Amino acid sequence: MVVRTEPKIAPSYVMQVIKSISAREFFRMHPEIKRQYFWGGKLWIQSYFVETIGNAMEDVIRKYVQNQLVEMDNGEQSNQQLGLL
Repeated sequence: MVVRTEPKIAPSYVMQVIKSISAREFFRMHPEIKRQYFWGGKLWIQSYFVETIGNAMEDVIRKYVQNQLVEMDNGEQSNQQLGLL
């Protein structure tokens, strides 16, 4: 995910907002999952990873992220699940 924000906004605040909104929407769309598996109401753990790109070109970063998704999808398709029985 690539997020653009103003330098005065802390990355920790951006992550807090992303986690809060995505959890709220996930539980709104799937209330049965919240009741069954998330009795504490927490979808996300407190950890996260953020890296700033500084003076790097944004389009280069976006292409890199998109390519990572393609590589990840290809890797998942080539892996076969093990049968349990």
